[in-house]
Amino acid sequence: MVEIGKRIPSVKLVDTELKQIDLRKATKGKAAIIAFFPGAFTGVCTTEMCKFRDSMSEFNSLNGDVYGISVDGPFPNKEFKEKNRLNFTILSDYRRKASKKFDVILENFANMEGYTASKRAVFVTDSKGIIRYKWVSDDPTVEPNYSEIKQALSDISK
Repeated sequence: MVEIGKRIPSVKLVDTELKQIDLRKATKGKAAIIAFFPGAFTGVCTTEMCKFRDSMSEFNSLNGDVYGISVDGPFPNKEFKEKNRLNFTILSDYRRKASKKFDVILENFANMEGYTASKRAVFVTDSKGIIRYKWVSDDPTVEPNYSEIKQALSDISK
């Protein structure tokens, strides 16, 4: 189980260009916001990812990157990224390995029996991959507290 003060797990995911990315290696050397979202093209997920997009210059000034992760395949993720002009990496967890390692599995998403997605969750890590902020919601309709996320990133960059 991932907790504040622990290192993020090593897990390989696929980006929108079908490139395999090891999340631990990709986040090393910079602070990172790792945002799990239940599904591309859903209302709250679109709003959340667009809020991260609109905050990228601030995150970059704090030496931070954003990684959005959903269980959607790389092809719908690519369309989602392009349609919403997302300026950060979107990763596919189609095998649910990251969702399991981060303990953010959401069973029976949208009341569809057997459909597993990710809970809406945000982890902020320092440049060594240590979790400094964690927020996980059992309710996929709830957005994270963006001010808390920015503050956590700001605290790391001090």
